[in-house]
Amino acid sequence: MNTVLVYLEGNGKTLKRTSFECITAARSLGTPTIVGVIVNGSSEQAAAAGAYGLSSVININHPSLASFDSGVAAAAIASVATEQGASTVLFAANAIGKEVAPRVAVRMQAGLLPDCVELSGSANAVEAVRPVYAGKARVRVRSTTSVTIATLRPNVFTARPADASAAVTVTNWSGSLPDLRSAAVVNVQRNEGVLDVAEADIVVSGGRGLKGPENFHLVEALARSLGGAVGASRAVVDAGWRPHREQVGQTGKTVSPNMYVACGISGAVQHLAGMSSSRFIVAVNKDKDAPIFKIADYGIVGDVFEVLPKLTERIAKVTGRS
Repeated sequence: MNTVLVYLEGNGKTLKRTSFECITAARSLGTPTIVGVIVNGSSEQAAAAGAYGLSSVININHPSLASFDSGVAAAAIASVATEQGASTVLFAANAIGKEVAPRVAVRMQAGLLPDCVELSGSANAVEAVRPVYAGKARVRVRSTTSVTIATLRPNVFTARPADASAAVTVTNWSGSLPDLRSAAVVNVQRNEGVLDVAEADIVVSGGRGLKGPENFHLVEALARSLGGAVGASRAVVDAGWRPHREQVGQTGKTVSPNMYVACGISGAVQHLAGMSSSRFIVAVNKDKDAPIFKIADYGIVGDVFEVLPKLTERIAKVTGRS
């Protein structure tokens, strides 16, 4: 077996960047046969994978998945992986990947390597590096089973187009599936135009130093000027100031943007675990001894109410965004 199956997630007419990252990571495992699998995908989404060298996509189009269900999706993906003789199955370590990958691993009796930040070896003998102890250490791990399931931390594996685009062949899969649905989706509310922190190149997060939800417009304005997403600490989300989808940290989303700006965030270990792998970290805090400064590349010791408006004004002049 020298086949890698990559789970693809749609994003409008294209794929999420994390899908392109997973394809790129799969290409680094020697010269495997790489097959994409998508649930209720479109021809445009499948075609987008061609620029990254993927030539074969299996579209799972099944009545049981008219509304996404992680248990049913896992059963379908495990069936496809078995049919394709996949030795490795890759997911992004995002909300869906963290929910579906373990279920696939159980169904295939496969080893699970979660939240990987490095991959090496071959499709038949994958080794990975993953953070442990809230990011304080890293361990090198490998699976001893014949099939390996791995989830890859978003924004760590840089998505690189292939040297030549491939023409993508799409195969529709509609095999038999057990009815495993234990819940029904009643309504889907999409936040159109809202950039996901897990997908963003730049994230600007606010903490308790903002003193109240009415002051988060300062964080939003800075994020707009940078073209980034708005994030928040757990304390802020628990207080009801911001929605949970913006929470960054051990119990929220793990992000690895090119730049992370922490505004009024002290830097509790749970928060650092979710953003410490960011390429550049900028901290604004009036407490010069705040833990966030220990990992920050750039630090501003000052009051966020004074610093952020001036910072936003200067950046907006350069970027033209306001």
